[in-house]
Amino acid sequence: MLFGVPMPKLPSGRRPPSPGSRAGLGAAIVLLAAVSGLEITDEGAHYVGLFAAVPFLAAVFAYWQAVLAVGALATIAGMVFASGDGGFGSVGMINVVGIMLSTGIAATVATIRQRQATRIAELLRLAAVAQQAVLRPLGPQVGALAVAGRYISATAAADIGGDLYEALDTPYGVRIIIGDVRGKGLDAVRLASIVLGSYRHVAYERADLRAIVADLDRAVARSVGDEDFVTAALVEERGGTLTIVNCGHPAPLLLRRGQVIPLEPPAPAPPLGFMPVAQPRVERLEPGDRLLLFTDGLGEARRDGEFFPTADRAWRLLGHGTVGDGLASLETALVDWVHGQLDDDIALVLLEYAGSDGGPAVPMPSWEVGAAGS
Repeated sequence: MLFGVPMPKLPSGRRPPSPGSRAGLGAAIVLLAAVSGLEITDEGAHYVGLFAAVPFLAAVFAYWQAVLAVGALATIAGMVFASGDGGFGSVGMINVVGIMLSTGIAATVATIRQRQATRIAELLRLAAVAQQAVLRPLGPQVGALAVAGRYISATAAADIGGDLYEALDTPYGVRIIIGDVRGKGLDAVRLASIVLGSYRHVAYERADLRAIVADLDRAVARSVGDEDFVTAALVEERGGTLTIVNCGHPAPLLLRRGQVIPLEPPAPAPPLGFMPVAQPRVERLEPGDRLLLFTDGLGEARRDGEFFPTADRAWRLLGHGTVGDGLASLETALVDWVHGQLDDDIALVLLEYAGSDGGPAVPMPSWEVGAAGS
């Protein structure tokens, strides 16, 4: 009797039990054997009532079918030991009925737990799919840049967070954004999708990066509360000139001939949502230059109070192979440093400038004239 809770039907060709289910079932069988052993070795003992704990132990991890199976075994064992020399006493009958009721209750609990676990797994899967739709794969080549992106989740169960990135080949050159939404979960994914949706439109329409920042700021302000914001760095490469507009985001790292150079903005600017007025930083790229864009989860990664030495290790980790190889090496070193325990999600984008492809020149924006190479 399962108190009117319908049991889910097993799909054809059902999967083998999970390790947790097998562990719960094994523990229940061990308890069943232990109580049976006590009843056999100690003739004066009356441990039949302990059989009621067997299905509950199985219900912690196992499916309801396994709970019913071990509950049936416990009931049979209880009937055997309660009958004694051939007669049921009132105490023995109560114990057997108690085992049967415990089996029903435990199977009901296992059913509810299984349904909740399935629902949570489905929600996590849908959230991960939503985020994958938001964060489209990058590269491997965008304009004159080799590009790779990587998302490292602090949650082992699913990749759910508000870190974002995108790389587009526009009429104004290759444009990349990396950002970090305040907060986590589905709300953060929703805001990240709003920022990326707006960026994918205005990046093709605005000649000035600062106009893009203004558009994104308005999109964020319309969609969040007073205390919510999005840090972001916008990068543009056109004709070998690199322009960076930074809105409260960690400074990108330029890797050049064995050196690691933080590209700090000329003046600090607040994040999107706080009406930033950002000043661009302009650099002239050399063939082979690499640029690492990252969110603050990388800067906050630490073990025993010691932060991951990104700048010290950047060239050794990122300066070899393809840009995808470099990000894989960085992730491996980072996860090893923190022993697999990250405090925040991390988005990484690595760019490599191969040099001019000899195509038609892209007009240089007015604020870059005379600034490149300064």
